[in-house]
Amino acid sequence: MFSGGDYGEVARWLANFVTSHAKRESPRVEAIVEAEGERENLSYGVRLRLGKRMLPPPGASPLELDFAAVSAHRGDLAWGDALARRVRELARRLIGEEREERRSA
Repeated sequence: MFSGGDYGEVARWLANFVTSHAKRESPRVEAIVEAEGERENLSYGVRLRLGKRMLPPPGASPLELDFAAVSAHRGDLAWGDALARRVRELARRLIGEEREERRSA
């Protein structure tokens, strides 16, 4: 397995990883990895979007991931499994909220 990498390479890997696991819950879920501005070379923020709905919502803190931790552990299967579970749970919540919104409309 692999670990390490520069900030941009790890950001691309993280975006692919999050997208892959979110789409296992619904192919309509999109992943957003925030990696610019104050975060650059320090951390990543992860959000999921489904239509106009986003989790965590704008204004709330995203799922925070430290660059050094992602870089060091992206080849660690146990770490990846834990992150995948967090992403999939977030995706399920997002899908559930969308269903509730459609029922009440």
